[in-house]
Amino acid sequence: MKKIYFATASLAALLATGAAQADKLDDIIASGTLRCAVVLDFPPMGSRDADNNPVGFDVDYCNDLAAALGVTPEYVETPFPDRIPALVSGRADVGVASTSDTLERAKTIGFSIPYFAFTNVVLTREGAGVDNFEGMSGHVVGSVAGTFEGIKLEENIKAWGAGEFRPYQSQADVFLALSQGQIDATVVTSTVASAIVASGQYEGLKIAGDAPYPIDYVSLISLREEQGLINYLNLFVNQQVRSGRYQELYDKWVGGTAPGLTIDGVYR
Repeated sequence: MKKIYFATASLAALLATGAAQADKLDDIIASGTLRCAVVLDFPPMGSRDADNNPVGFDVDYCNDLAAALGVTPEYVETPFPDRIPALVSGRADVGVASTSDTLERAKTIGFSIPYFAFTNVVLTREGAGVDNFEGMSGHVVGSVAGTFEGIKLEENIKAWGAGEFRPYQSQADVFLALSQGQIDATVVTSTVASAIVASGQYEGLKIAGDAPYPIDYVSLISLREEQGLINYLNLFVNQQVRSGRYQELYDKWVGGTAPGLTIDGVYR
């Protein structure tokens, strides 16, 4: 009889402990605030307007996620290298920061299904002597350290055996280096390249054709162990697409038909 009593008591205690453990999703709702890590030097995904307010596709996506949760959005500005540290250190709850879903990063953080997809182009400067992707061979090129396109471009320079790759801490640093002649070209997403050239902020920049890189699928990110939150993020992305909101935001910030987020036989 004692054995049965102790076993029952132990089971009740275990269930009570499990029920008392709230996950990150519960914490966010209880706090009334969603802290989104966003990159604000990466237009049209994230930047600041004339009044210094955060704007862009990712900012609106954070706003939509906060509205769905019934909480207030808060933007934690994070340069590309700081996206994962912001989550790990507890400064942000989720990352809405155009984060490529690599297997290496998945060792540290958790990914939702893709919420955006990028193609890449060569961005160069008038008179730099770079007319296409292969034309970067032998030149000094650069990109943000650790990004999808930065990793690929450094691999290309090594494979060509000619030229030099320079890493930078932010996208703004790359554009400044390009405009000042410190580098001759970079590879960036087509959305960013079009926005930068159209803005006229960096004089003399031009697009010099496509970069033959795979489509870069990017995801919302959270701490790896927060499966409840990740499940919610997956459903949120799904509903953004099927409600038409994904296309609406794409029209607003990029223009045209939003790229598909599925890979045949994998994402459905």
